[in-house]
Amino acid sequence: MSKRALSVSREQNFPEWYQAVVRDGDMAETSPVRGCMIIKPWGWGVWERVQAELDTRIKDTGHDNCYFPLFIPMSFIAKEAEHVEGFAKEMAVVTHHRLKNEGGKLVVDPDAKLEEPLIVRPTSETIIGDAFQRWIKSYRDLPLLVNQWANVVRWEMRTRLFLRTAEFLWQEGHTAHADREDAVGETLKMLEVYRTFAEDVLAMPVIAGEKPANERFPGADNTYSIEAMMQDGKALQAGTSHYLGTHFSEAQNIQFQNAQGQLTYCHTTSWGVSTRLIGGVIMTHGDDDGLRLPPMIAPRQIVIVPMLREKPEDAALIEYCASLEKELKAAGIRTLVDTKPLKSAEKRWNWVRRGAPIIVEIGGRDASGGNVTFMRRDRLRDGDKVISHTKERAAFVSEATALLKDIQDTLYAEAKARLDGNIVSNLASFDDLMNYFGPAESDDDEAGAFKGWARVPWSRPEGAALEAIADRLKGLKLTIRNAPIGQPEISGKCIFSGEPAKEYVLIARAY
Repeated sequence: MSKRALSVSREQNFPEWYQAVVRDGDMAETSPVRGCMIIKPWGWGVWERVQAELDTRIKDTGHDNCYFPLFIPMSFIAKEAEHVEGFAKEMAVVTHHRLKNEGGKLVVDPDAKLEEPLIVRPTSETIIGDAFQRWIKSYRDLPLLVNQWANVVRWEMRTRLFLRTAEFLWQEGHTAHADREDAVGETLKMLEVYRTFAEDVLAMPVIAGEKPANERFPGADNTYSIEAMMQDGKALQAGTSHYLGTHFSEAQNIQFQNAQGQLTYCHTTSWGVSTRLIGGVIMTHGDDDGLRLPPMIAPRQIVIVPMLREKPEDAALIEYCASLEKELKAAGIRTLVDTKPLKSAEKRWNWVRRGAPIIVEIGGRDASGGNVTFMRRDRLRDGDKVISHTKERAAFVSEATALLKDIQDTLYAEAKARLDGNIVSNLASFDDLMNYFGPAESDDDEAGAFKGWARVPWSRPEGAALEAIADRLKGLKLTIRNAPIGQPEISGKCIFSGEPAKEYVLIARAY
């Protein structure tokens, strides 16, 4: 195998490759707190771009940002039985408010026990519901549309940076409406915001659809998701939107006086995406040289590497690079000149691993000739050979914006072809499903043969019949991802029960 920038390839071991991209791409590292992560500046820069782009879309749909406490009284959580059951095993609980020094050691002060334990926010439906019941009095107060950017804690036992950590960052939208129709419309509208955001900004194609009853958010009437296919064939739930009915309103007494003067319960929604999106970008676009960032979320879209030689002429070379940077920034392009005292080849490969969309290397000949030599990160190689391009400086500057758009479009097209080409739809029975996916993967999640998704007909069972299907799938480490929105008319029989099919669902192994 030809030498690549990473020590492990996707084909050799996909999970180890993922960890190498996060580490060598300078994205994040594990923290002293088990299961938590430290997001490094480059990784944080990506998250800032995600926030900025998505926040604009959230506000453009009429929502205002706000902030609610990190701590939630346990009595709030306990008001909604299904909700507390869904999160009980993941909750971190604060029981005391003070330490004391005892024999030279810090210990919990038993006299500082809280009257009521506090839950470290796993999600905010209950505490936001408490505020809604104070804020909403009349139909004139509706709809109420808020969003917050926050951190949450879910005490995961098996963690992986960005994909699943005990603490992670996200946005969570919460809305209240006068009736079911308006609330369901909001739920689907935000699902579409997530779909277009994933595809247009992250260059990550997704399929939007409704989750089966056993996969719903605790306390929801309906849960919808966007599902993305990673390069190992697994699915990643990249975002969710929930219609909560009146469950939380009844638990929190969120009522309003309608136009006829009657008190009635609000219909509520919630929806969110998290730093998991960054893991999705890595596994959608990365290659054996590291990360490949879509230009729309790259902290630096063009990085200029002057080929310094510790000679007097270096000053003129740096000046040339600085003036090029100024021109590109004037065109609205996020640009950086890397003048660190490292060898230019080392700096180049650092930026390759980080996934900067365009890496420019400027030597003395480029500067004297008024040229720019660059590499596209999306098309770094032709076989084993690294490809570089040279353009006259003015042409490079004038074409840079279009070049970045082409990189964005190319990354999306590659991922879309992978998604479209790896969903099988010719499985007629559960045996066919078993034969296609093969035995369940090992617990340590070692890389195996690529398997995509299956699109199969089913009868949309609920209750015990659904749980029985979920258990059969669990034995193969499979789950129903969603029932895609906008399906064609269906005929035939459910592959699980043999009953008349009602819709198609996607089945896959997943993160």
